Amino acid sequence: GAFDPPHLGHTALAQSAISQLGLQRLVVVPTGHAWHKARPLTDAKHRLRMAELAFSSVPGTYVDPRETLRDGPSYTVDTLRELQAENPGAQLYLLIGEDQAQRLRTWHHWEQLPALAIICVAARADSSGAYGRFDDLANDIPGLTVLHMPPIAVSATDIRQRVASGKSIATLVFEPVARYIDQHLLYRSD
Repeated sequence: GAFDPPHLGHTALAQSAISQLGLQRLVVVPTGHAWHKARPLTDAKHRLRMAELAFSSVPGTYVDPRETLRDGPSYTVDTLRELQAENPGAQLYLLIGEDQAQRLRTWHHWEQLPALAIICVAARADSSGAYGRFDDLANDIPGLTVLHMPPIAVSATDIRQRVASGKSIATLVFEPVARYIDQHLLYRSD
């Protein structure tokens, strides 16, 4: 993910995945050059440090800088191939949010992803208690798994906008992340 910035929804996803999938380790991989983003990302050193601060409270997680060290675009398929080679015999899972699931068919070599990892989509309950629907996607992707998430109304876009307009983000990110954003003057409009 971009983790620009990491927020409580990201850590809730990590905790849900560890619990629901029985994961021994969860690798958090901030993207390097995000070919699919229309806006430039905050410098990788800041996103890496904020991810370390955010996920330090989630046991079993590790923030991996590999994509930020690559030249050129970062592709998930390349990262999964590397992780598979480094962890022979391990079952890999790719955790993505509903927003990314809807765009999955636009990803670089997306059709190769199911051979490398079980794709898990973080679904949030809507106001009726029903979870997001992935029927069309599930027809294309064997083994697609839905992770059930508590409803958390937070987005990185909203956080950046709140910071730029001088509003509090205290209920959206962990305190060390909010302090880092403030200390490094990230997302300011001036």
